[in-house]
Amino acid sequence: MDTILIGIAGGTGSGKTTLTRHLKEHFGDAVTVIGHDSYYKRQEGKTYEERAQVNYDHPAAFETELLVEHLHQLKAGHSVQCPVYSYVDHNRTDETVTVMPNKVIIVEGILIFQNPALRDMLDIKIFVETDADVRILRRCLRDVEERGRTLQSVVTQYLTTVKPMHERYVEPSRKYADIVVLEGGHNLVALEMIMQRIQNHIDGN
Repeated sequence: MDTILIGIAGGTGSGKTTLTRHLKEHFGDAVTVIGHDSYYKRQEGKTYEERAQVNYDHPAAFETELLVEHLHQLKAGHSVQCPVYSYVDHNRTDETVTVMPNKVIIVEGILIFQNPALRDMLDIKIFVETDADVRILRRCLRDVEERGRTLQSVVTQYLTTVKPMHERYVEPSRKYADIVVLEGGHNLVALEMIMQRIQNHIDGN
């Protein structure tokens, strides 16, 4: 199987997930999605309060080596056991999800272009760019409504870790992108072009 790896990166709330969801809904089982967030390190021996203070926007928070290993296995035609992360508990769970090899694998995450080993594996690198004020508003709504966070905790985290890490790691990784998409999944022209590229690969194998 000739597998193509597509990376979708960008800042928090940029529209990465919306773009990825549109692609998944369009192609169904022909596309597999893996989130870098699933590979957050397990926080052994830490209380909930201590786990809540971890800088989850720093590259060190991820077990990226395991993701790279899993992508190699998938490209070789082998299934992998993908970790499951709980945003509510701020920790990796004991559960895993079986991921099967596929012709198209989409890897999504804010820092996937920052790690050279992971970046070099990606055949197509897409960076989603959205104004910072829009991104923080989206993040606030998501974390409060979907992840049970308080507004104050979201704002504090944004100012202390999310914004500094975006400026230090995420934004500089934009230069590695093959395609920069403004407004993510709401950019229908870019979405159609990406869909056509994926369809060409599916049809050609």
